[in-house]
Amino acid sequence: MKNYKQIFQGTAFTSKSPKEIEILKNHLFCINTDGIIKNIVAPHDAEYQTILDAYQGKPNFHSLEEGQYFLPGFVDLHVHAPQWAQSGTALDIPLYDWLHTYTFPLESKFSDLDFAKEVYDDVVSTLLANGTTTALYFATVHKEASILLAEICASKGQRGLVGKVVMDDPEGNPEIYRDANTETALADTEEFIIAVQELAKTTKQGVYPVVTPRFIPSCTDEGLKGLGELAAKYDTYVQSHCSESDWAHGYVQDRFNKNDAFALNDFGLLRDKSVMAHCNFLDNDDVELFAETGTAIAHCPVSNAYFANSVIPVKEFHSKGVEIGLGSDISGGFSPSLFDNIRQAVISSRMLEDGVNPSIPAENRGVPDSRITVNEAFYLATAGGGESLSLPIGRIEENYVWDVQVIDTKLPTARLPIFNENEDLHDVFQKMMYLVRPEHIREVWVQGEKVHTR
Repeated sequence: MKNYKQIFQGTAFTSKSPKEIEILKNHLFCINTDGIIKNIVAPHDAEYQTILDAYQGKPNFHSLEEGQYFLPGFVDLHVHAPQWAQSGTALDIPLYDWLHTYTFPLESKFSDLDFAKEVYDDVVSTLLANGTTTALYFATVHKEASILLAEICASKGQRGLVGKVVMDDPEGNPEIYRDANTETALADTEEFIIAVQELAKTTKQGVYPVVTPRFIPSCTDEGLKGLGELAAKYDTYVQSHCSESDWAHGYVQDRFNKNDAFALNDFGLLRDKSVMAHCNFLDNDDVELFAETGTAIAHCPVSNAYFANSVIPVKEFHSKGVEIGLGSDISGGFSPSLFDNIRQAVISSRMLEDGVNPSIPAENRGVPDSRITVNEAFYLATAGGGESLSLPIGRIEENYVWDVQVIDTKLPTARLPIFNENEDLHDVFQKMMYLVRPEHIREVWVQGEKVHTR
C-alpha cells in the first residue's frame, strides 16, 4: 500500500460534466505530499478497508461528521482586490461615473503600502472564508502594492493570479491615477512579472503574474502592443475587460472600427492563457475568435446586473466551445461569494430566456434556450474556472489538487432544511447551492494545506 500524507473520508460533490454532478458517497481521498489527489477509493473497493485500518485514528486521517460534505474550492476569475474597500457602494450610477467618482480615487490610495496591506490581507482572507481557493486579481497601477498582493496570497495559502494594472493613456485616465507614461508602465509590468515568478518558486499552491491592461479605453496602442509582447516573452496569463457595457463596447468600435475581441487579438492579448471579463456584447465572429484562440470568459452575473446593460448568453457561448468560469467582480459585484454568483447566474439566465418586459407577448419576450441549471452554474464556479486557467483545479478527481471546502449543513445556528437523514443527495446538493452562507464553510484546504477554519 502506498504512503499518503493525508486521508480524507466523506461524501463529495464534483462536476462530472457541465450538466451532471457526480456524488462520491463516503469515499476515501488519498493526498500526497504535493497536495495532489493520488487515489479515490469507493467503499466497495478492495483496498478501502485496508486503508482505513492503516490510517484511522492517526493525526493525518480526517473524517467528516454527519451532515458535512466536500465541495471543490471555487475559482474566482475576476476580482478587483483594491475595490474590496468600496464593496456595496455606489452601485446605482453608470459605469463611467462609478469609475471616475469612486473607483479611481480609491485605487490611487494603494501607493500607500500600509493601506494596501490592510485591504489585501482582508480580501484574501475573506475570499478564502467564502470557499474561493483560486482567485484571478486585478491589483492597481502600483508595482510594489501589486507584488505585495501576490506575497499575501502566497503567505495565506491562496492560489493567486495577480496583475499590475496598466492605465497609460493620459486621455483615458484621470491625472490622479494612471501610469506615468507607457515606457514606465511596461517596465513596471516586466519587473512585476519577474518578481512574482521568483516568488512562485517557493509557493506550494502557486502564484502567477498576469499581464493586465485595465481595458482598451485606459490604454494606448503602444501600451497594448507592449503588453502583448511581454505576455509572449514570459508566457504569462492575460486579463482585461471585454465588451462589458454599451459605453465600453461602443468606445472600442469608435476607436478601432472593430469589436474589443478583434482589437485585443491584434495586440497579441488573446491567447490560451487569456481570461476576459464580462464579454456581454460578443457577436458570432467574436465568439469564434475566443474559441479559436483558447480565450476564456469570466462571467460576472451579479456585477452584470448593475453595470453591463444586458444579460450575457452564457449557455450559447459555452455551447460554441468557449471556456467560461465565474467571477465575483468585486466591487462591481458586491458579494465576495461565488455561491451568490452561482445563484445569480441561474436567475439571470432564466430572465434572459423568459424576457423581462411584460408589455411584449410571452412568445416574443425572451431568448429561447438560454437558461442554465444550478448544476451548470456550479460547474462554471469550479471545473469551468479550472479549464479557463488550464490548471488541475476545480474538480475532486484523481491527479487534481486537493482544493476543497467542507460544508456543514447541520450548523446549530443555521441548519439547512434537511429533515430526512436519507434525503436524496442531489436534493442536498441543490439546497447547499442555494442556502449556504460563509458560516457553513467549516474548513477550506488548498493544495492539501488547511488555510481556513471556522
